Amino acid sequence: MSDTAGSAYVPLSQGFGYGIILGLGFAFALGMIGTTWALKRYHGEVQTSEAFSTAGRTVKSGLVAAAVVSSWTWAATLLQSSGVAYSYGVSGPFWYASGATVQILLFATLAIELKRRAPNAHTFLEVIKARYGVVTHIVFLIFGLMTNILVTAMLLTGGSAVASSLCGVPTAAACFLLPIGVVLYTMFGGIKATFLTDYIHTVIILVIIFVFAFSAYATNEIVGSPGKVWELLVDAAKRHPVKGNHEGSYLTMQSQEGAIFFVINIVGNFGTVFLDNGYYNKAIAASPVDALPGYVMGGLSWFAIPWLCATTMGLAALALENNPVFPTYPNRMAHADVSAGLVLPYAAVALLGKGGASATLLLIFMAVTSASSAELIAVSSIWTYDIYQTYINPKANGKFLIRMSHVSCIVYAILLASFSTGLFYAGISMGYLYLMMGCIISSAVIPATLALMWKDQNWQAAAGAPVLGLACALIAWLVTAKKQCGVLSVDCTGSNNPMLAGNVTALLSPLVFVPILTFAFGRQNYDWQSMRAIRRGDDSDIIRRASVSVESDVMPTVTSQSAEQEASEQKKLKKAAIISRSLTAFMTIAMLVLWPMPMYGSGYVFSKKFFTGWVVVGILWLFFSTLCVGVFPLWQGRKTMAHTVKSIILDISGKKHPAIHGRANAVEDEETSGVATPDEKTAVKAE
Repeated sequence: MSDTAGSAYVPLSQGFGYGIILGLGFAFALGMIGTTWALKRYHGEVQTSEAFSTAGRTVKSGLVAAAVVSSWTWAATLLQSSGVAYSYGVSGPFWYASGATVQILLFATLAIELKRRAPNAHTFLEVIKARYGVVTHIVFLIFGLMTNILVTAMLLTGGSAVASSLCGVPTAAACFLLPIGVVLYTMFGGIKATFLTDYIHTVIILVIIFVFAFSAYATNEIVGSPGKVWELLVDAAKRHPVKGNHEGSYLTMQSQEGAIFFVINIVGNFGTVFLDNGYYNKAIAASPVDALPGYVMGGLSWFAIPWLCATTMGLAALALENNPVFPTYPNRMAHADVSAGLVLPYAAVALLGKGGASATLLLIFMAVTSASSAELIAVSSIWTYDIYQTYINPKANGKFLIRMSHVSCIVYAILLASFSTGLFYAGISMGYLYLMMGCIISSAVIPATLALMWKDQNWQAAAGAPVLGLACALIAWLVTAKKQCGVLSVDCTGSNNPMLAGNVTALLSPLVFVPILTFAFGRQNYDWQSMRAIRRGDDSDIIRRASVSVESDVMPTVTSQSAEQEASEQKKLKKAAIISRSLTAFMTIAMLVLWPMPMYGSGYVFSKKFFTGWVVVGILWLFFSTLCVGVFPLWQGRKTMAHTVKSIILDISGKKHPAIHGRANAVEDEETSGVATPDEKTAVKAE
C-alpha cells in the first residue's frame, strides 16, 4: 500500500500540513495553560483530581451541549457521512445523522439516572463495581477500553488519511503528530480543558460547514444552486444508477444498501455512546439541572452537522466528478478511497481549490482533536479510578491521582498512534472500523443500561451476557462473510451483509441471555445504596498546599454539600428523569420512524423544488445548532467572562483585582457558565 492515500494529486504542501497539525495543537495547548492560570488566579480554582475528572460537577447546559456536539463529531461524522451520500445519494446523510442522533437523546435518560443513583461517581465503571463486584467490573473495563480504542483508532486513521491525501504528510507521521497538542492541553486543563476547547472546535466546524454549503448551493460557478445540483444528480444516475435505489436514483430515500447501513449505524453507535466513558464524564461534570437540556440540545444540534455536511459534500462529489475540476476526473472514485474518507476532501478541492483543501484539513483537525481529548479524559479516568485506585493503590491521595491521569494520557496516545499506524499498513480503513465497532462492543449496551435502570439484573447476567453476545456476534459476522464470499478478506468482511449480521446479533443477543441468566441464578433486588456510597477523591493535600501558595487573595474552593442541597438535587433529578423518558422516546420515534419511513416506503424521488426545500431545512437547522452551541454558552458564561477580563485589565494596570467581590456577584447569578467553580457560596462565606 502506498503511503499517500488516494490519488497522486496533492493540493497542499507538506509544510502546511505539519503547520496545521503541530502549530494549532500547540496554540490550543498554550491557550489552555493561560486559561488554567486565569481560573486559578481570578477564581481560586485548583487542579485537584476531582476537578481534572469532573470539573466540579457544575458545568452548564450550553457548554455540555457544545461538548457533546464536539465529542460526537468524529472524523467519521464528516468523512463517512459524505461517503455514504456519495454511495447512496440523499438517503445516506439522513440515515447517518438520524441513526447516530437517537443514541445521544436516549443517553440523556441514562445520564439523569447516573446522577440520581451515584452522585459522587467519577466513571460509569465505578458504578458497575459498586453494584456487581470485581468480575463484572473487569468485563465492563475491557468493553469500555475496547470502545475507547476503536473510537480513537477511527479518529486517527480518518484524520491521517486526509492529511496524507491533501498534504502528502506520511500517514504514520500524522498518526503520531495529531495527538501531541491534544495530550498537552488535556494534561494541563483536565476535563475543563476539553469543555472549553470543545466549544472552540465546534464553532470552527460549524463555520466551515456553512462555507461549504453556501459555496455548493449559492456561489460556485459550476454548481451554485440546489436546482443545478439536482440536475447533475439526475445525470449521474443515468451514467451509473445506484443498485437497490428506487429507479436507480440518487434522489430517493428508498435505498436498500442505505437501509442496511442505517441499521448497522444505529447498532454500532449505541455501543460508542453507552459504553464510552467520555459521555458519562460529561454527564457527571454537568450540574444536576443541566444534564438533560445539555444532552437534548447537543443531540438535536449535532444532527445538522453530518446531515448538511454530507448533503453538501457527498452530493457535490457526485455532481462534479464528471467535471475536470474533480481530482479523479475522468474516473470515478475507487471504493478504497471512499472507505478511507476521501469524498469530502476531493469535493472541497473541486468546489474551492486549495482553499477547500485547507478548510478540510482544518475541519478534520478540529474533529479529530476535540473527540480525541474526550477519549483521553475517558481513558485517564478509567486508569486512575477504576484500575490504579481500585486495584493498585486504594489509599492514593489527590496529588498522586493527578500524576497517574497525566501519565495515562501520554501512554495511551503513544499506544494508539502505534496501533493506528499498524491498521493503516494492514489495509484497515476508518470506514471498516466504523462498521465493525458494533460487532465488538454492542453486546454490553443492554446489560450496561439495565445496571442503572433495572434492580433485578444479577452479576451473572451483567458479566455473562456481554461475553456471550460478543462470541455470537463474531460467529455471525465471520460465518456470513465466509458464506457470501467463500474466502475471508478485508473487503469481504467489511461488506454490508456480514457487518449487519454481526452488529444486530451483538446488540440484541443480550435480550435472550440477560433474562435467562437473571432467572437461572436468582434476581438481585438491588437497593441502589452501594452506588450512593462511592466517595469523591481526597484532594485535601492539594487544596491545603494551594491555600498557602496561591498567587491571589482568592482562597481555593472546596466542594461540600449539605443534606438539604442533596435532597433538593434529588428532587430536581427525579423530575428530569420523568421528562427525559417521555421526551427522548418521542424524539427517537420521530427520527427513526415518523420522518424517514413514509418517504422510504413510498419510494418518492425528490423533485427539484423538494430537493431545494430539503437543503434549505438543513441550512436552517445548522443555524439553530449555532445558536444552541455557539451563542448560548457565551450568554450563560457572560458574568464569569466579564469578571475575568476585568480582573486581567486591573492586573495589567497594576491595580488589585476584585476577586472575592467578583466571585460573590457571580454566585448570585444562576446563569454562570461551566467555568464557575464548585459550591461558590460555601467558599465565599468561608473567606
